[in-house]
Amino acid sequence: MSGQRDTPEFKDEAVKQVLDRGYSVAETAERLGVSHHSLYKWVNAVKHGSSEQQANELPEAKREALKLRAQLRPALKKKGSRPVFMRIFN
Repeated sequence: MSGQRDTPEFKDEAVKQVLDRGYSVAETAERLGVSHHSLYKWVNAVKHGSSEQQANELPEAKREALKLRAQLRPALKKKGSRPVFMRIFN
């Protein structure tokens, strides 16, 4: 592929060819000129109810979790802070 992004309509049609029409991923990918890996990802996203938006939100959520963990780390290391956190979470 030349670095172009495939449109959602193109992806939907490619996935339909695999799931609805029974073509193999290898055959469909070769015919449409996309990588097998990309087509497998698109098919799995549809099979598991995932959307492109959810896939994009995951790294953002991980970054936010790491940021919050980093903010909490100093407080957790302070002597005597554990009982406060235990009361909050229990």
